[in-house]
Amino acid sequence: MSKTKKISLYFVAGILSALPATSLAIVYGGFDGGGAGSSISSIGLGIANAAWIVFTIIAVVAFVIAGIIFLTAFGETDKISKAKSAFIWGVVGVIVAILAFGITNLIKTAIGA
Repeated sequence: MSKTKKISLYFVAGILSALPATSLAIVYGGFDGGGAGSSISSIGLGIANAAWIVFTIIAVVAFVIAGIIFLTAFGETDKISKAKSAFIWGVVGVIVAILAFGITNLIKTAIGA
């Protein structure tokens, strides 16, 4: 197994191991201050906030990996193009996430929730 695949595997395992704790924090009032009797909308907001935090971590790691690939390219055009592609797709992912978060906030504002 290559080094990049091992790093990716460890990263995904770390994220997946953190998800149950995030879910419990949402149910027991870790995000919105409410208790176990929170409304569905506040639970949804807690899940959206947790997803935003997870996405931010993933985006930072993706940019760091792209930077490492670029720094270790040593002028090889193949690796430089791979790093540029990783960076561009990272930017596209950030833009899509910002649009998704903005659209959900727009809908929430429009329905008055």
